[in-house]
Amino acid sequence: MKLQADYGERVYAGVLGKVIGVYLGRPFEGWPNERIEAELGEITGYVHERLGRPLIVPDDDISGTFTFFRALEDEAADGAGGREISPAAIGRAWLNYLIEGRTVLWWGGFGNATAHTAYLRLKRGLEPSASGAAATNGQVVAEQIAAQIFVDSWALVAPGDPELAADLARRAACVSSDGAGIHGAQVVAAMEAAAFTEPDLQRLLDVALGLIPGDSLIARLIGDVREWNQADGNERWRATFHRIRERYGYDRYGGNCHVVPNHALVILALLAGGGDFDRSLMIVNTAGWDTDCNSGTVGCLLGVRGGLAAIGDRWRAPVADRLYLPGADAGGVVTDATRVTDRLVALGHRLAGAPAPDLAARKQGARFHFEYPGSLQGFRVTAGAGAGVVVENAAGHSRGGTRSLAVRLPALPAGAQVRLTTPTFFPLTPGFGGGYGLHGSPALHPGQRLRYAVSAAAANQEALRLAPVIAAAAEQGVRHLPGPPLTVAPGAAAEGDWVVPETGGEPITEVGLQFAGPAAAGAIYLDCLGWEGVPRAKLGRPGAQTATGRPLTREQPWRRAWADGVDLFEHRAREEDFRLLQNRGTGLLIRGDRDWRDYAFAATVRVHMARAGGIGIRVQGMRRYYALLITGGGRLRLVRRCHEQAVLAETALRGRPDQPYRLVLSVRGAAITGCVDGEAVFSVSDAVLNGGGVALLCEEGRVEVSEVSIGPEPPPQQAVRGRWQVRGR
Repeated sequence: MKLQADYGERVYAGVLGKVIGVYLGRPFEGWPNERIEAELGEITGYVHERLGRPLIVPDDDISGTFTFFRALEDEAADGAGGREISPAAIGRAWLNYLIEGRTVLWWGGFGNATAHTAYLRLKRGLEPSASGAAATNGQVVAEQIAAQIFVDSWALVAPGDPELAADLARRAACVSSDGAGIHGAQVVAAMEAAAFTEPDLQRLLDVALGLIPGDSLIARLIGDVREWNQADGNERWRATFHRIRERYGYDRYGGNCHVVPNHALVILALLAGGGDFDRSLMIVNTAGWDTDCNSGTVGCLLGVRGGLAAIGDRWRAPVADRLYLPGADAGGVVTDATRVTDRLVALGHRLAGAPAPDLAARKQGARFHFEYPGSLQGFRVTAGAGAGVVVENAAGHSRGGTRSLAVRLPALPAGAQVRLTTPTFFPLTPGFGGGYGLHGSPALHPGQRLRYAVSAAAANQEALRLAPVIAAAAEQGVRHLPGPPLTVAPGAAAEGDWVVPETGGEPITEVGLQFAGPAAAGAIYLDCLGWEGVPRAKLGRPGAQTATGRPLTREQPWRRAWADGVDLFEHRAREEDFRLLQNRGTGLLIRGDRDWRDYAFAATVRVHMARAGGIGIRVQGMRRYYALLITGGGRLRLVRRCHEQAVLAETALRGRPDQPYRLVLSVRGAAITGCVDGEAVFSVSDAVLNGGGVALLCEEGRVEVSEVSIGPEPPPQQAVRGRWQVRGR
C-alpha cells in the first residue's frame, strides 16, 4: 500500500463528505420520493431550517463510522491488530464503546434492529461472525443496511488498496451482517479506497465487483443499475429510479431498512451524477428512502475521489467541521473532522508500515491546528458584534505549520466585544439529539493549562486586545469567564498561557478568544490553541446545590457532564452527589479524556447491597480501565479490566462494606497506588493501559458516592502497613 502525497487531504475530504451528506439527508430520513418532491423539491442544499431542526446532530452513520475503527487503535496499543485485525477485536470495540440503549446505534430491539441484535449477541458471548450471521438472526435482519453505513473508515485507512479495504470491511461487517449486508459494505469500501488513485466511476465499480461473488445479489443489482443508467441517460435519472423501485424496492426487501434498495440508490447517484458532488447528492437525497445513510456514503466516496476541490464552501461553512461521537470514550464526544482525520491518517500510515505525520506536533501538539485547507475546527462567532466579522482558514501566519485561522474584525466601539469560540461539550438543551443519545463529558476541565498562539496583521492600524475565554454551564444559564488579556501590536506574534479556573462543578462548554473595543478594524491570526495536563477540580454537584439540598434533575449540566453507563443515575438523592444503581453486570459513570495519564482520583464510596462498587482510572470505555473496588463480600480489590478482568491485588476490608470509605487511586507511569481512608494499601506496576479518564463503578446493586475530585498529585498518604494482608503485586 503506497500512500499518496495528498493522502491526508483526501481523507479529510472523505470525512467532510460523509458528515455533510449525513447532515443533508438526516431531516427527511425515511421520506418517500413523492413526499420529498412535493414538500421540498429537488434537494440542492440543507433543508434543516425549513423543517425546524438543528444541522449538527448526533447520528449513527457518523458516530458508528468513526467509533468502531478504534478497534485498530486499541489493538495497536495492546501490541496486536493491524492489517490482520480480527472480527472478534472489532466486536470487542462494540462492547467497549457503546453504552447500551443510549449511544451510537438505533436501539430498535432484538430481532428488529440489526445492530442492536448483534450487540446483544456479542454481550451474551457469541463472537463474530456468528453474531451477525443469517443462520443466527435470519436473512432479513442480517441484510439490513447497518454494515454499509459504518464502513467508510475501513476504506480511509487503506488508500489505493481496494483489496485490503474490502477485506477489512468484511471483518467489520460480519459483526452485525451477512450476505448482501456484507457485500454492499465491501463494494463501498473497495470503491472508496480505489478512489484515492482512480477517478473513473466505471472502473471503480469494476474493481469492487471483482472482490465480491459474481453471482451475488449486490453484483446483479449493480449490473442492472449500470444497464438502466446507460439506457435512460444521466438526465433521466428518475426513470432509472422507477426501475429500481420496481425490481429492488422496499416492498420486495423486508425489514426496516434493507441494504439492497439503498445500495441501488447509491450506485444510481454516482452514475447519473457523473461524479459531481452537488448533483450526486441531489439525486440520492431526492430519491428518498434512507437518505442520511445513502447521502453520507455518496459524499464520502466523492470527497475522496475529488478531494477538497469537489466540496463547495456552501456545504462546508455551515458545518465548520463539527461532529459528535457520543459513547463511553467520554471526552471524545465533541470533536471535528480535522481530529478524526488525524487519527485515520495515523492508522493509514501504520497499516502501510510508514511513519505517520503529526500535524499537531508542528504546533506543540495543539488540539486546534487548522492545517487542512479550509478547516475551521468548529470556531464561529458566538456572541458580540458579529456583523462584519469574517472567520476563515488562511495560508501562512504560522510559526510551526503552514496555515492558521484568520479573524478579520470591523472597528469595535468602546465596550463592544466579539467572542470567537468552539464547543468543548454538546448542547445541553433538553431533548437535543433527535433520537440518538448524547452521552459524554467536556473536553476541557478546570486546572488544565490552556495555550494559544496568535499574530496580528502588519496592516493593522493599532494593537488589538484579546483574551482567552471559556463558557461554564449552570442550570440558570451559561456564564463566560475570561482569562488574562493579551495585547498584540501590528505585525507582532504572541503566545498566551492560562490555567483554567475552577468552575464550581459546572461543565465547560466552549473555549476561544474574546476581542474588546475600542479598536480599529484589523486581522488576527490564530495559529493554534490547545490544552495540556490533567484537571484539578471537584467533579460533583455544585456547592450551592449541595448546601440547599436542591432536588436533582436529569438535565442539570453537572450531571450531564458524565457519560451515563449505569442503569439508573438516581436523581432524588439529597445527601450524596451520586447514587448509582445497576441491575445486571457492571455500570460506569465516565468522565475525561484519553490524554489524561498521570493523576489521582478520589471519592467517598459507600456500597449498599451491591456485588462491588468503587472508582476507576485510565478509563477507555466500558471494558478498559483500572479500578479500586469494595466488594459486597468484604474484600478490597485493585483490578485491571481489558475486556477480561484481572485482580492485581486484594485484601480483606477492615469494616463493613456499607460504611463510607475515602478511596484514592493514583497513577504515574506504570505505578498504581490504591489508598483507603488516608492509608496506602496497594502499590502495583502495570503498563497495559497508558491513559484515560475516570469513572464511578457499580456492579449489580446500589452504590453511593460523594466528594469526587481529581488532581495531578494524590493527597498525603500513610505508608502500607502490616495490618493490610495484601495478596498480589
